[in-house]
Amino acid sequence: MSTYAKLLSLLLCVAFASPAFSGEPQWVEIHSPHFSVITDAGDKRGRDVAVRFEQMRAVFGALMVKAKVNTPIPLQIIAFRNSKELRQFSPIWRGKATELAGLFQSGSDRGFILLDMSVENPWQTVFHEYAHQLMNGTMSVQLDPWFEEGFAEYFRTIVVDGKEANVGKIPDDEYYVLANTSWLRIIDLLRVRQYSSTYNESGDHRTVFYAESGLLVHYIYDNSLIPKVGEYFDLVRNKDVSVEAAIQQTFGMSAAQFDKTLRNYHSSGHYKYYKLAAPAGIDGKLYSSAPLATIDVQVILADAHLHSSDYQKTAVEEFEAVLKADPNNAAAMRGLGYSYLMKQDFEKAGEYFHKSAKLNSNDSRVLYYSALLSQREGSVSFGSDNERLESMQNELEKSIKLDPDFADAYSLLAFAYMSRGKREQAGAVLLKAIELNPRNEQYRFNLANLFLDSQKFDEAISVLRMLQSSGDPQIVSRSTEELAQVQRYKEQARAAAQPSTQSIAGESLMVRTPSAPSEPEPGTPHVTGVIGAAKFLHGKLLSVDCSAPPAATLTILAGSTTWSMRAANSNKAIVIGADQISCDWKNQKVAVNYRETGDRQADIISLEVQ
Repeated sequence: MSTYAKLLSLLLCVAFASPAFSGEPQWVEIHSPHFSVITDAGDKRGRDVAVRFEQMRAVFGALMVKAKVNTPIPLQIIAFRNSKELRQFSPIWRGKATELAGLFQSGSDRGFILLDMSVENPWQTVFHEYAHQLMNGTMSVQLDPWFEEGFAEYFRTIVVDGKEANVGKIPDDEYYVLANTSWLRIIDLLRVRQYSSTYNESGDHRTVFYAESGLLVHYIYDNSLIPKVGEYFDLVRNKDVSVEAAIQQTFGMSAAQFDKTLRNYHSSGHYKYYKLAAPAGIDGKLYSSAPLATIDVQVILADAHLHSSDYQKTAVEEFEAVLKADPNNAAAMRGLGYSYLMKQDFEKAGEYFHKSAKLNSNDSRVLYYSALLSQREGSVSFGSDNERLESMQNELEKSIKLDPDFADAYSLLAFAYMSRGKREQAGAVLLKAIELNPRNEQYRFNLANLFLDSQKFDEAISVLRMLQSSGDPQIVSRSTEELAQVQRYKEQARAAAQPSTQSIAGESLMVRTPSAPSEPEPGTPHVTGVIGAAKFLHGKLLSVDCSAPPAATLTILAGSTTWSMRAANSNKAIVIGADQISCDWKNQKVAVNYRETGDRQADIISLEVQ
């Protein structure tokens, strides 16, 4: 079976407009095995919310035939008792808050699901986005948008009722769109990529894309074609078969016939609405419940605002108001620290993280944030500031012990281990990060660099080849460039290690001498003798010297060390965050993969502008 077939299986008490809703019903917090729910709609409704999400999580595992379901980032559910409260968190459009029944906000460190419990069905909007989170934590490859969005549409309509889960209802809005709008041809639908305008630009084409993708996935499930979808992706991604030919080979019909079949499926109105046994062992009565103090509610709501681009200024005001009422509130200090970290005000971020950790040394988030601050400050580099690196390592090890399911803490710990030369430990925790968040392609690049640093060329090549199937063209380009470099390094290392044969007095003696490597191609770091290990650092790019084109020499300050790093061809160097190296760059924070060529001199492998 192919890889793809396997995959598919405080109302604030000061004058800030912040919601804490004082004088109104008591807020409670419900803890289930995988969720935290806070609500002012009553204990029973809060338990109902927790049960619904536990059920949907378990149903997802059944649909994907997955024993373990991961959520890559921690989730906080907030269930408001009315629309007015939710509207204070709704995205702003043309100066006004949009009207929503539910909202999903995702960040790199935390996600929020916000619900209006006064409406009949607040679930469908957030279940679509929740499906994406579950796929991110379960499947190792990002599939094409038609399947990603189609499955999320399929998932959002599932209803768990008593002992059964009702699966397969085509949503009324989806049915209506397709009945009243021109369709995309199936061949065009399947060609849409993450970067396509159809997928990213608002309008009728995007609306039809979502509806038609949902219908297609319904058709696939109704006709037990999921294994065929695995074959399809294997053909188009691994064997470079065209979409049209892959449709014929996989589904046994031409693209035109598939168009007609899908339209007939829609117009017939006949679809399979089947039942699954409801997940066993989910009982809301067993979940813990406790009242929440008003000030604790205020902190959580401010945190939700902080994770929305429309309300970050409001969040800072809310955290400050909490600290005015309670100067020793560790959670509010943590939130303010993170707001400053987002603005790259490292001094203030560190000040608040330090105070928060002193008040609550067992807060996994502040431990993680403190380590993240250490990395982003740019003063941590290989072999330097060992005390700081050790502190970073200790913070992350403790954070993981307190919250063992947060993938990014493992990734950051891998960086700390690598910086201290602990390759074996770095590899183990990086693999754990990938297990928890298998679609994070940066984790895989880090793994490839770790293998490269350990001279494990074949393993690095294997990881980079997997990244070549990414749906992101920048990832494909970057992995292709790095793969070519790794293969050159592998050949040069092999040549350097090969013995030469010299004949003396009629005897053949094996004399091991280093072979001179071939002249590097433009854009390839020059390597002499035995290949040096790939290394990584964060630093400040002070200047770029372009006086000898196409080469460029970058002066980079990392800690107290100033490096001179060379890109053989500034137009072809691997750069993340910019099109190419600019001769005008100054005082720019960067992350660099490099190989040492001399005392504080190096060749650049890749450069990330931050």
